[in-house]
Amino acid sequence: MNQDPQHNFAYFGTPTVARETLELLLARGFAPALVVTGPDAPKGRGLALTPSPVKTLAEERGLPVVTPAALDDAAIEAIRARGCDYAVVVAYGKIFPETLIAAFPKGVVNVHYSLLPRHRGATPVEAALLAGDAVTGVTIQKMVKELDAGDVLAQEETPIDADETARELRPRLITLGAELLADTLPALERGELRPVPQDASRATHSGKLKKQDGELSLDGSADENWRKYRAFADTIGTYFFENGARMKITKASFKGSRFVVERVIPEGKRETAYAGS
Repeated sequence: MNQDPQHNFAYFGTPTVARETLELLLARGFAPALVVTGPDAPKGRGLALTPSPVKTLAEERGLPVVTPAALDDAAIEAIRARGCDYAVVVAYGKIFPETLIAAFPKGVVNVHYSLLPRHRGATPVEAALLAGDAVTGVTIQKMVKELDAGDVLAQEETPIDADETARELRPRLITLGAELLADTLPALERGELRPVPQDASRATHSGKLKKQDGELSLDGSADENWRKYRAFADTIGTYFFENGARMKITKASFKGSRFVVERVIPEGKRETAYAGS
């Protein structure tokens, strides 16, 4: 694929969300001069080495791609040697050393799925739902050493529907973020953006999830249970214990002021309707 000299950037990303964003950038005419993604990893029952979703797309489109196991001095020098003006990062999965950030004259930009400084960290979509936020959005920020603390380059809001779970919200934010990124890059390339510093005093943080975070007590707060169900719908899921058996919730609703479990997978059994204890 011929590279447009006006779009001399490196794209860092690994999972499906990063592939989807790269697909939209390509559709909008932004073909990166270099794609950096995670190494092939064991997958499936046979543990066959499998390329990342981003690597698969890059190879399909004839884009130069590298897969460093670590962002060490050798990898950074190899990336620097490509002479890219700036970098775009979407769910790459590795922390950027300051030497790598400094390798790009126009900086490194990152798509974050919240309205920074609210919900910095690894799980902003879940955090918004857990907090009961009525509005969330996406932020294009300039990367700095401190996690998600860089200047804001662009933001766009979107309402959260009262019944919306992460399963519906996350894809909307991915698309919104990709479109906002494509709208923002031309001004970045022309040097026309005016970065806005974040107000650190307003920052909230969202950490990594643990499986036990999804445990509910049906005798507990109905509102809290509903928020957890919505937040964890497409990741760790939610569950409760009944007569010592773990019951995974597959469908629930909020009716009036009640959290209603509709379908479950009892431990060691198949999915079934839940009639209550």
